[in-house]
Amino acid sequence: MTGGTTMMFAAAARFLANEAQRFGLEAPGFRSPPRTLGVQRTLRRTEHGGVVAVLVRERPFVAVLADMIEGVIVVNRLSPPDADTVRTALWESLVDAGFVGDDLDVTATDTRVA
Repeated sequence: MTGGTTMMFAAAARFLANEAQRFGLEAPGFRSPPRTLGVQRTLRRTEHGGVVAVLVRERPFVAVLADMIEGVIVVNRLSPPDADTVRTALWESLVDAGFVGDDLDVTATDTRVA
Protein backbone atom coordinates (compact mmCIF):
# COMPACT_ATOMS: atom_id res chain seq x y z
CA MET A 1 0.00 0.00 0.00
CA THR A 2 1.18 3.49 -0.66
CA GLY A 3 1.25 6.03 2.14
CA GLY A 4 -1.97 7.72 1.02
CA THR A 5 -3.76 4.44 0.52
CA THR A 6 -2.57 3.17 3.89
CA MET A 7 -3.91 6.27 5.59
CA MET A 8 -7.25 6.03 3.75
CA PHE A 9 -7.58 2.34 4.68
CA ALA A 10 -6.75 3.05 8.35
CA ALA A 11 -9.20 5.95 8.48
CA ALA A 12 -11.95 3.87 6.88
CA ALA A 13 -11.24 1.00 9.30
CA ARG A 14 -11.58 3.28 12.32
CA PHE A 15 -14.68 4.90 10.87
CA LEU A 16 -16.45 1.61 10.07
CA ALA A 17 -15.54 0.15 13.46
CA ASN A 18 -17.05 3.21 15.17
CA GLU A 19 -20.15 3.05 12.99
CA ALA A 20 -20.61 -0.67 13.71
CA GLN A 21 -20.47 0.03 17.44
CA ARG A 22 -22.87 2.95 17.02
CA PHE A 23 -25.35 0.50 15.46
CA GLY A 24 -24.88 -1.85 18.43
CA LEU A 25 -22.77 -4.33 16.45
CA GLU A 26 -19.41 -5.99 17.04
CA ALA A 27 -16.67 -3.99 15.35
CA PRO A 28 -14.27 -6.26 13.50
CA GLY A 29 -10.58 -5.54 13.30
CA PHE A 30 -9.30 -4.69 9.84
CA ARG A 31 -5.93 -5.47 8.32
CA SER A 32 -4.27 -5.62 4.94
CA PRO A 33 -3.31 -7.67 3.05
CA PRO A 34 -4.95 -11.06 3.62
CA ARG A 35 -2.48 -13.79 4.56
CA THR A 36 -3.92 -16.09 1.91
CA LEU A 37 -2.43 -15.37 -1.50
CA GLY A 38 -4.78 -14.82 -4.41
CA VAL A 39 -7.82 -13.66 -2.44
CA GLN A 40 -9.23 -10.19 -1.99
CA ARG A 41 -10.81 -10.66 1.44
CA THR A 42 -10.61 -13.11 4.31
CA LEU A 43 -12.34 -13.22 7.64
CA ARG A 44 -11.13 -14.86 10.83
CA ARG A 45 -13.67 -15.21 13.62
CA THR A 46 -12.59 -14.52 17.19
CA GLU A 47 -14.32 -14.86 20.53
CA HIS A 48 -15.40 -11.21 20.39
CA GLY A 49 -16.00 -10.60 16.68
CA GLY A 50 -13.42 -11.14 14.00
CA VAL A 51 -10.67 -9.79 11.83
CA VAL A 52 -11.33 -8.79 8.23
CA ALA A 53 -8.26 -8.77 5.99
CA VAL A 54 -8.66 -6.90 2.73
CA LEU A 55 -6.43 -6.61 -0.33
CA VAL A 56 -5.97 -2.92 -1.07
CA ARG A 57 -3.19 -2.82 -3.65
CA GLU A 58 -4.25 -2.34 -7.29
CA ARG A 59 -7.99 -2.24 -6.51
CA PRO A 60 -10.52 0.59 -6.63
CA PHE A 61 -10.93 1.94 -3.11
CA VAL A 62 -14.71 1.58 -3.36
CA ALA A 63 -14.17 -2.19 -3.78
CA VAL A 64 -12.02 -2.18 -0.64
CA LEU A 65 -14.79 -0.36 1.23
CA ALA A 66 -17.34 -2.88 -0.02
CA ASP A 67 -15.23 -5.72 1.36
CA MET A 68 -14.90 -3.94 4.68
CA ILE A 69 -18.67 -3.42 4.91
CA GLU A 70 -19.29 -7.07 4.08
CA GLY A 71 -16.86 -7.96 6.85
CA VAL A 72 -19.04 -6.08 9.34
CA ILE A 73 -22.11 -7.94 8.03
CA VAL A 74 -20.46 -11.37 8.22
CA VAL A 75 -18.80 -10.87 11.64
CA ASN A 76 -22.19 -9.93 13.05
CA ARG A 77 -23.92 -12.84 11.27
CA LEU A 78 -26.55 -10.51 9.85
CA SER A 79 -29.11 -11.77 7.37
CA PRO A 80 -31.76 -9.92 5.37
CA PRO A 81 -33.44 -7.60 6.06
CA ASP A 82 -31.03 -6.53 8.83
CA ALA A 83 -27.97 -7.07 6.63
CA ASP A 84 -29.44 -4.89 3.89
CA THR A 85 -30.38 -2.15 6.35
CA VAL A 86 -26.91 -2.07 7.93
CA ARG A 87 -25.14 -2.30 4.56
CA THR A 88 -27.08 0.70 3.23
CA ALA A 89 -26.56 2.68 6.45
CA LEU A 90 -22.79 2.04 6.34
CA TRP A 91 -22.58 3.15 2.69
CA GLU A 92 -24.57 6.29 3.50
CA SER A 93 -22.25 7.00 6.43
CA LEU A 94 -19.20 6.61 4.18
CA VAL A 95 -20.72 9.02 1.67
CA ASP A 96 -21.57 11.53 4.41
CA ALA A 97 -18.01 11.28 5.77
CA GLY A 98 -16.51 11.86 2.32
CA PHE A 99 -14.91 8.43 1.79
CA VAL A 100 -16.84 8.09 -1.48
CA GLY A 101 -18.58 10.61 -3.70
CA ASP A 102 -22.22 11.40 -3.18
CA ASP A 103 -22.85 10.15 -6.71
CA LEU A 104 -22.73 6.60 -5.31
CA ASP A 105 -26.29 5.27 -5.36
CA VAL A 106 -26.28 3.37 -2.06
CA THR A 107 -29.77 2.06 -2.68
CA ALA A 108 -28.55 0.21 -5.78
CA THR A 109 -25.23 -1.04 -4.41
CA ASP A 110 -25.01 -4.80 -4.22
CA THR A 111 -21.79 -5.74 -2.44
CA ARG A 112 -22.55 -9.39 -1.87
CA VAL A 113 -19.85 -11.78 -2.97
CA ALA A 114 -20.77 -15.16 -4.41
